Amino acid sequence: MTCDEIFYHRYLNGDDAGLEALMKKYGNPLTLYIDGYLHDVHEAEDLMLDVFAYLFTKKPRIRDGGFKAYLYKTARNMALRHKSKRKCLFRLDELTDESDGQLLVEEVIRTEERNRILHFCMGEMNPDYREVLYLTYFEGMSYAQAAEVTGKTVKQITNMVYRGKESLRRLLEREGITNAES
Repeated sequence: MTCDEIFYHRYLNGDDAGLEALMKKYGNPLTLYIDGYLHDVHEAEDLMLDVFAYLFTKKPRIRDGGFKAYLYKTARNMALRHKSKRKCLFRLDELTDESDGQLLVEEVIRTEERNRILHFCMGEMNPDYREVLYLTYFEGMSYAQAAEVTGKTVKQITNMVYRGKESLRRLLEREGITNAES
């Protein structure tokens, strides 16, 4: 049984500290994942809370080792349902955050520029490729967990990760980052 399942079982047995630990661990990453669908961080935060509310009011039985995948699959389903209900709005989001004037060291500027370019390039990718790259690289999920979240097979995830990395490499090279690695 993993740490996540221990916290979940503690919550199911009446210990609210388990709930707090899970929300602290997954709150921000889950919000970012949902924001990838909604493109509105405030709505994503609200939906993240709804995901936890659903999870902790319904108290589903989750197989050992499957908590993270179950959580992200629930978030994905809720985000898709929410997205289909809301009106489509077109607006340009800011691609970068402003830095503190004190931190404008050359390395920080270079890192922010690379992150801005990465964010921009990921936004231009096929949404399926972007999602599997996010789940496997940023969330550290295995291909099997990503397959469970997306409803695809492990072989499909393997192919999508490969194609996504190739697509991202081409986009990064187009933007002037020539040492983009797989």
